[in-house]
Amino acid sequence: MNNEKCCVVSCENPLDQKYWDAQYKAKTIGWDLGEIAPPIKNYIDTLKNKNASILIPGCGNSYEAEYLLKKGFTNVTVIDIAPTLVEKLKAKFENNNYINIILGDFFDHQGKYDVIIEQTFFCALPPTLRQKYVWKTHQLLNENGFLAGLLFNRTFEISPPFGGSKEEYLKLFKGAFDFVQIDIAQNSCAPRAHSELFIEFKKNNSVVVNLYGFEGITCTGCTETITQKLSALKNIFNASISSDFLELLLVSQNEIPVDELQALISDDGKYKIKKL
Repeated sequence: MNNEKCCVVSCENPLDQKYWDAQYKAKTIGWDLGEIAPPIKNYIDTLKNKNASILIPGCGNSYEAEYLLKKGFTNVTVIDIAPTLVEKLKAKFENNNYINIILGDFFDHQGKYDVIIEQTFFCALPPTLRQKYVWKTHQLLNENGFLAGLLFNRTFEISPPFGGSKEEYLKLFKGAFDFVQIDIAQNSCAPRAHSELFIEFKKNNSVVVNLYGFEGITCTGCTETITQKLSALKNIFNASISSDFLELLLVSQNEIPVDELQALISDDGKYKIKKL
């Protein structure tokens, strides 16, 4: 896994459109397998509905989309933030009417999908966006929709990619999704053997998933105090605060008015919350 590096500019720079476009312009894409990951290929082979709407965020060179089209799927959407890559994909698939190629930010994207395929997008995002990722994937999925793919089950000395653990993911996605599967992938490519988790999460339609902006938290101790207060409520199934302390993911049985949340988390006005 030592070759899992992608930085060609300082990783102190924002991981924005400029950063990712530079990767493709420089053709420095060490994370790229050059083919579809075997666990995802096997998963696609289990999908029966060829008309299912499928989204691949942070699609990269879109080997997954290429395989889907080869297998006869008719409603594939890929999205990436890098203009250089997107132009390449449009040329590659210019004669195929079954794929929609979008240049844009996943978090601004609107639509509804039966399946979202995760392949090296989550790990490329700054960890501060992980709560937002859960919220957005839940928002984009149809009733009975699935989030499926691969997450790294390891850490990295150089990032991106950013790693994680099964324990972390279970806490992060708790409540918003039902865990159909989250296990070490048995057929990963050799460089990633034993370091990938294959996930299949089903959207939980019986809950409300909201994202809130948060002000006033300055340490992990404050985070633990707030999440413990929120999690103590019977109708809240998950309360998770981003690592930069700026966003709160809340999974609840029903919609909770912001003023009630505000009153719960702070008696002295130190913390402020607003729905995003």
